[in-house]
Amino acid sequence: MINLMDNANISEIFGRIASLTQLKGENVFIVRAYQRAAGTIKDMPVELEQYVSEGGRLRDIDGIGEAIAKKITEILDTGRLGFYEKLKAEFPPGLLDIMDIPGVGPKTAALIWGQLGVTTVQELESAIADGKFEQLPRMGTKQAQNILRTLRTSSSSSKVPDAVR
Repeated sequence: MINLMDNANISEIFGRIASLTQLKGENVFIVRAYQRAAGTIKDMPVELEQYVSEGGRLRDIDGIGEAIAKKITEILDTGRLGFYEKLKAEFPPGLLDIMDIPGVGPKTAALIWGQLGVTTVQELESAIADGKFEQLPRMGTKQAQNILRTLRTSSSSSKVPDAVR
């Protein structure tokens, strides 16, 4: 196996899959399976690559079913996951960056994308500045200001490695 991905990166991929499947409107049980896998992988005391190379079976890990085990194997073998690449391609690339902003999850991202056509962090900032964001259902001035404050105090560049993006 090629050591291209550590547990943190693999966990991030499954967390992003969970967000994208939620954005897509998938069954809540599918979303939760990816969320659970992300948490399990993140909390593992040993790297998955080491675990597998020492004879551990992925299916023996709590929260890792057959389908997710196959996806982990693909990531460990190739450093990529075809399923994730295809899923990402269904959405504008900037939407993942928007979902990375604290206070903006898949539901809010879907709302601003669907109602305002916002697909980048810069467009989100503009929508907040123009007052369009706070007019959306379940949004308001306070949430708009919190998101804007977060954007201004943190770097808009993500800490997510390119391999995961």
